[in-house]
Amino acid sequence: MKLPSDQDSSGRTLGAEELELLKNVIESGTLTSTKGQYVKQLEAEFARVLGGKYAYACSSGTAAIHCAVAAVNPEPGDEIITTSITDMGGLTPIIYQGAVPVFADVDPETYNVTARSIEKVISERTKAIVVTHLFGNPCDMAPIRELADRHGLPIIEDCAQAFLSTYREENIGTIGDIGCFSLQQGKHITTGEGGLVVTNNEDFARHMFLYINKAWGYGDKNPDHYFAALNYRMTELQGAVALAQLNKLQDVVASRTRLADSLTLQLSDIAGISTPTITPDSTHTYWKYCLNVDASVIEGGSPALGQALRDKGIACAPRYIQKPAFECQVIRDQVTFGTSRWPFSLARPEAVDYSREKYEGTYKALEHVLVIAFNECYTDEHVGFIADAVREAAAALKIQQQPA
Repeated sequence: MKLPSDQDSSGRTLGAEELELLKNVIESGTLTSTKGQYVKQLEAEFARVLGGKYAYACSSGTAAIHCAVAAVNPEPGDEIITTSITDMGGLTPIIYQGAVPVFADVDPETYNVTARSIEKVISERTKAIVVTHLFGNPCDMAPIRELADRHGLPIIEDCAQAFLSTYREENIGTIGDIGCFSLQQGKHITTGEGGLVVTNNEDFARHMFLYINKAWGYGDKNPDHYFAALNYRMTELQGAVALAQLNKLQDVVASRTRLADSLTLQLSDIAGISTPTITPDSTHTYWKYCLNVDASVIEGGSPALGQALRDKGIACAPRYIQKPAFECQVIRDQVTFGTSRWPFSLARPEAVDYSREKYEGTYKALEHVLVIAFNECYTDEHVGFIADAVREAAAALKIQQQPA
């Protein structure tokens, strides 16, 4: 069976609605969002959907994180706490703003940072906390929010994989101070590349709006370029596609959650396989579907199970990322601006201590996770096919217990 893929039209909801709005943009001849209407409509509608006061579109999910980091305005050498399991797009903006990424360990079952792991790495130089809701599963935000408030620290939520996920009936992206979303090819909704930021904080909103626009004060009485900033604007072409996609988001999420619940039910009794651990009082919106594989029961662990699934045409990735983010060369060797190592050259020794014993949860999570591709175009038949393949592979790889 050939499964739909989010890398092409088989696993995407792109269609007539997007084409109609694109046609309008092309016929208007106005492709810049500074003069057009669709990006502004997207921003207003996204704020309404999330329940935030302010939303701004930008050119990528990385740009969204960069705008958020810029808004908290770190001093060179300030520290921003983040997760050890994340895409580099969530880390390089910290470095480009002159701050030092400090990594918190994760819960090995949810793959998310926790209040306890964050608290261990807070210092007098901490400027903000980034929480990543990995795979669409929310972090446990109540204790994180309490911890951040106690230390007077803003929270940036990386929601790239968590559109419409909720925690205690609040939308992810509105619980912290700034929410950052990605419209990259494989996300719940897509413009190929693109991003969105949302906030209820007027000061952060103003800074992010300016940062997207080279710090030019559009609409001001006497505008100027107020500070160093980039051009992170989204085009009207992307805005049109994003607006049409946003109208489909509720159905996309409903499909993913229904199908994921079905897959969980079908896999719940397989020895050596654990289905996703969902944060209590939360809704998981399944950017991907993750299994924990017990190598003491399944011979070869997640790599062997993953290979068996790939042999049947099921896209999956053992470990998700091959190593913790701090082992990537850019961070490990501090390869930044020329040979300066800046801003790592300003770091406390403890902030760049990546000793393995400090990240037991991270290494355990990466060792046993198997990430299975998932999208809203799957059907019950597709899910049944995946479940049967997992069951068959697990049985074939099951380690036979020796009699006592």
